[in-house]
Amino acid sequence: MPRVAAARRHDLTDAQWAGLRPVLPAEPGRGRPPRWTKRQIIDGIRWRVRTGTPWRDVPEVYGPWQTLYRWFRRWQRDGTWAKVLAGLQAGADAAGKIDWTVSVDSTISRAHQHAAGARRDGHLQKEPPGGVATEPADHGLGRSRGGFTTKTHLACEQGRKTLGLCQGSWTVPRGFAGQAAMRVWDSVRASAGVR
Repeated sequence: MPRVAAARRHDLTDAQWAGLRPVLPAEPGRGRPPRWTKRQIIDGIRWRVRTGTPWRDVPEVYGPWQTLYRWFRRWQRDGTWAKVLAGLQAGADAAGKIDWTVSVDSTISRAHQHAAGARRDGHLQKEPPGGVATEPADHGLGRSRGGFTTKTHLACEQGRKTLGLCQGSWTVPRGFAGQAAMRVWDSVRASAGVR
């Protein structure tokens, strides 16, 4: 029986890569040719995100961990991951693979007590946190009777494909929690082109 390396077992198939490749940013076309293929880099990033290990523990078959981290952070900050997700969703919608019966669910996560020591001036860090935009004031941790908590809202369609995600502090007064869920729905409608 053929054996598959544990690191390669969950890599993109040729069919998955064919669907993903058109929505990825184009190569710059200048400079020296890359040593690692874009497919290896994305498989390495997917491996790290799926397993949750530190970046330094990513298997070497995907390339140096510094390269994977640099691509992941660069694409997070410039909005490439959001564009890739929107492109994949648009393609799946055009192929009729998304059922627009949407479910929105929420959960509350409690942060560790040491989360209270985070920097207030995060924008002054060498590499500021976050992605394409600054975090809204209602994102992150809020003080409640249970300590530092945050509320996460997730929208998915009936085929269990994620359509939108929104986080907010759990300092929302009773009766207003639906507003945060509506922000998730608005982001889903915007990516689908629904008015």
